[in-house]
Amino acid sequence: EEEGNSSQAAMAEEVERKPMLEMVQADGTDGNCVTFVLHDEDHTLGNSLRYMIMKNSEVEFCGYSITHPSESKINFRIQTRGGLLAIEPFRRGLTELVDVCQHVLSKFEASIKEYKTQREEEMD
Repeated sequence: EEEGNSSQAAMAEEVERKPMLEMVQADGTDGNCVTFVLHDEDHTLGNSLRYMIMKNSEVEFCGYSITHPSESKINFRIQTRGGLLAIEPFRRGLTELVDVCQHVLSKFEASIKEYKTQREEEMD
């Protein structure tokens, strides 16, 4: 009986586990107009990522919406010019956003270290 309960729990866990990212493409469109559904995300990622992607001159439209306040997912839409696939500026935007965050983190950590060093010198 215990084995049955654990397999039910494992099945329930599999049902609850959603992918973090889904791609939705309308029928009859090519890969230059795609909606990405990002689960467990909100305005923090949506607005920053939109900003990074819109810097790309080949992106014609980029926007996001939160479907409902009680749902923690965003619909993120990208439309590109020419033959550029929408996944390319999406990937590039994510990479650039990670790079910016790493830069800010390293500057922050360096400032903390400098502050602690100054405090120790003042205590002496």
